[in-house]
Amino acid sequence: MTLEELQAGQVICLDKPYQWTSFQAVNKVKAYIRHTYDLKKFKIGHAGTLDPLATGLLLVCIGKATKTIPQLQDGEKVYTGTMVLGATTPCYDLEREVDHLYPFEHITPELIMKTRDQFLGDIQQVPPMFSAVKIDGQRAYEYARTDDPTVTIQPKTVTIHEFEITDIRITPGAKVTLPETAAPTPNGATRLYDNPQGRIPQGLPQIDFRIRCGKGTYIRSLARDLGLALGSGAFLSALRREQVGIYQISQAYTIDEIHNFFE
Repeated sequence: MTLEELQAGQVICLDKPYQWTSFQAVNKVKAYIRHTYDLKKFKIGHAGTLDPLATGLLLVCIGKATKTIPQLQDGEKVYTGTMVLGATTPCYDLEREVDHLYPFEHITPELIMKTRDQFLGDIQQVPPMFSAVKIDGQRAYEYARTDDPTVTIQPKTVTIHEFEITDIRITPGAKVTLPETAAPTPNGATRLYDNPQGRIPQGLPQIDFRIRCGKGTYIRSLARDLGLALGSGAFLSALRREQVGIYQISQAYTIDEIHNFFE
């Protein structure tokens, strides 16, 4: 790729690694460009943040392609992942430890499928406080750190086109135990992401999903709301973005492979 082609506009499909911020991933691409083309100044950005504990498709826009970021962000997204039922965390995923356990013995596969149907189409959703949503010009996560109970986020309309439950794992009569923060990941949790802060209590029901949704949807909030609708708690333990508009994860480069794009 010539320098002229790069500056004319390129969209790179990047497979964001686990525990990397979107900012870190873009900076890595920026470093490759500077090294390859000896550039100091150029336009670069991404079309939609992924949480640090999420992996998958991050669209990195370079040069004149940065003008297309708003259109790319409007594209439908496809996510896969895992939700844990019967417990909550303050941020709705594993960046914080479990803060409450709830009864889950009444939850059956039939109840899960029936409740899931409430979250299809246009729904009202409140974004997480631990998010980049702006409240009076300030990021919500900055308010969350101060634990100010007077600050709230207004609900917004989002669209869930598909909400497929791909697996349900319930162990009848399971005894729930909260692991030590520093304890190793329990056996059987290899399908889930291992986070050094939050840990997944053993014995809780888990569901795998595939969701196709519109702009602005928070899958963490969807997990929280599903748990409430089930009469229990829920949080997100794994998330991967598979598609953004016409772009697929199969087109994505890993961080280690990104230099191949420029070569």
